[in-house]
Amino acid sequence: MIVAEDVMITREGIVRLLEEADVEVVAQVGDAPALHRAVDSLEPDAAVLDIRMPPTNRDEGLVAAGRIRQEHPNIAVLLLSQHVELSYALRLLEGSVERVGYLLKQRVFHPAVLVDALRRVCEGETVLDHTIVTELMNRKRREDPLAELTQREREVLASVAEGWSNHGIATRLDVSERTVEAHIAQVFSKLGIEESPDQHRRVLAVLAVLRT
Repeated sequence: MIVAEDVMITREGIVRLLEEADVEVVAQVGDAPALHRAVDSLEPDAAVLDIRMPPTNRDEGLVAAGRIRQEHPNIAVLLLSQHVELSYALRLLEGSVERVGYLLKQRVFHPAVLVDALRRVCEGETVLDHTIVTELMNRKRREDPLAELTQREREVLASVAEGWSNHGIATRLDVSERTVEAHIAQVFSKLGIEESPDQHRRVLAVLAVLRT
């Protein structure tokens, strides 16, 4: 695991949380060039990085994430942001959305949230912050693939986009796992997502939220 964050106290806080959860941090850096050197030499399982890093503190982290995903597709990327930046989220999720996550920093200091998000992206899933998913799903679209979904199906799809398991969704919505499975099957059907051994249907469902 590599942690890239220019604010030292925040970086050290994230590292401490990870180490307390028995996650090995092989490097911690403060800017994008140092991040790329560390990634190239260490080939970690994942990188946690701030969306804004020196020298301009604009989108260096986002650009770095894109480069990592292109050059090292097996490395999971979890991007952190102080505020909801919808255009940046959409840029991050261009192309493949496997092994990628986007969380607000305020969530990161809940150890269980951070570690669970990392586990999920390392397993090939997509993890998005609840606030970002809400804004994405509420966008106005000319042709809305979500229009046929019921309110409950939209809630289930939003939970899938946030990286929740079926068990987690069932607990969150106070329904049975069988009910969740039925709702997910309806979501797949209405979005035209057919079963395939080569594609992760949950990820494809997330794409319907993101890219329209």
